[in-house]
Amino acid sequence: MQEKEDSQKPSKKINPFMPIYFALVLAFGVGFGYFLTFKNSPNPAGYNHQTTAGSKINSLLNFIQTQYVDTINETQLENKTISTLLKSLDPHSDYIPAAELKMVNEPLEGNFDGIGVEFNIIDDTVRVINPIVGGPSEKIGIKSGDRIIGVENKSIAGVKIKNKEVFKLLRGESGSIVNIKVLRSGVKSPISFAIERGEIPLYSLDIAYMATKDIGYIKISKFAETTYDEYIKAFNDLSKKGMKKLILDLRDNGGGYLKIAVDLADEFLTKGLQIVYTEGRMHPKKVYNATSKGGFENNGLVVLIDEGSASASEILAGALQDNDRATIIGRRSFGKGLVQDQVNLTDGSAVRLTIARYYTPTGRCIQKSYEGGVDEYYDEEIQRYNNGELYNADSMKIDKTKQFKTPNGKTVYGGGGIVPDIFVPLDTIRYDKIVNRIYFSGALNTFAFDYVDKQRNQLLAKYNNPNDFVKAYLISENEVSALNNYLANKKINYKVTANMKGLPVILKALIGRVLFDKDAYFPIINSNDNAFNKAIEVLSIKAN
Repeated sequence: MQEKEDSQKPSKKINPFMPIYFALVLAFGVGFGYFLTFKNSPNPAGYNHQTTAGSKINSLLNFIQTQYVDTINETQLENKTISTLLKSLDPHSDYIPAAELKMVNEPLEGNFDGIGVEFNIIDDTVRVINPIVGGPSEKIGIKSGDRIIGVENKSIAGVKIKNKEVFKLLRGESGSIVNIKVLRSGVKSPISFAIERGEIPLYSLDIAYMATKDIGYIKISKFAETTYDEYIKAFNDLSKKGMKKLILDLRDNGGGYLKIAVDLADEFLTKGLQIVYTEGRMHPKKVYNATSKGGFENNGLVVLIDEGSASASEILAGALQDNDRATIIGRRSFGKGLVQDQVNLTDGSAVRLTIARYYTPTGRCIQKSYEGGVDEYYDEEIQRYNNGELYNADSMKIDKTKQFKTPNGKTVYGGGGIVPDIFVPLDTIRYDKIVNRIYFSGALNTFAFDYVDKQRNQLLAKYNNPNDFVKAYLISENEVSALNNYLANKKINYKVTANMKGLPVILKALIGRVLFDKDAYFPIINSNDNAFNKAIEVLSIKAN
């Protein structure tokens, strides 16, 4: 977790084994168009059936509060009423209580206050995966592999502590001090640290690296306030390394700020081309066009999407597809074409209200139907799995009545997500079934951590950086034997062999992640990814 999470449970962002990715996403619009007030009724003792709808609700709430047989928690009742009211409109209008607002906004605002570590809870112990570069923990000397056993003289090892409790203990206002104790391999006694909390950045760009000598790869996990700046830095770094073509990975990116999607699209489109437009009952049509600032307007470009790509991801993918600018590879995206406006209320809570729809340059709205209610809306992703859509393009639910043409004459569809130009099915045979089961048990992750913990110095002496590790490290019988011994000690009744499908790749990737974090993990795991390899193939045959 980051204080950033690196959970033992398979993550939807990076887990290579999930049989299906179901990203239940809420993506957010920008701007302020509404301000809502909630006032108490002047008639607390009765319910006036002749009142307007607004005062009806207030009168009813007051009637319940004053007359109900049991004591009522007024705040909870009000929150539930508002939330139910908004959810009756559409799946993305929502009410956020004051206690939850900071946590909800945090991923898009790009920072939090804490000590700056990525941690994992393994065998009921908080273990540091990596201290965040430049953060308070790194500066004071916290190291990868450290076990945090105490916080403020309170033991947190062997007490079945949960991630939420660790967050509460480690996070706090910048400038405040937290005292922790850690156990470190090779050091007999616990080490005490007094760490001054600081502002810790939350990054939305997962990784950027050169996939081949001229093809760059950038993976973006959300569209936050810092995303555009992160992209520009990554783009400039890759350009210096010889990037001529780019794979932009938006898989499982649930969206974020519309403005950031527009800014990124502008990097790829020539001046004057339309990116997106929004329109609502009380919001006249607003068109967003590309400017002259683009830095990658004519080079080869592939965008990867899947059923977890939503909202701002779909704006970007749709703009590039409709302008015949990029090849879209993967599976049909989520289908979220509604724009929300967040209004902060006086008690610290907030309302996110759908105020408009967005439309791609050809005029298509890709919002999927929500007439069946919220549950059916999100269960639609499960239906894609059950209907075989994730495995077969012919099973894709496309509304053929909503056809649109791009400038080059390509047919694109509205009414339910972005349909890729090249379909790549979900890979269910990428790994041996035993490898899958061991991974899902958490054993592969914990083994990788323990293995590196014991071999860290030797490994780092041999592999100075992630590139060396990716190129030269090979899984041998030594690692396989160590894994089997680990499984036996944990009484996990599986045994692996070096030639089991996918084992060398995932084990190497997990060991690389403990050693070098994402810089080793993604290049290794992508080498066995069908959509990634299809993107390399497509770009390799395209002229610069």
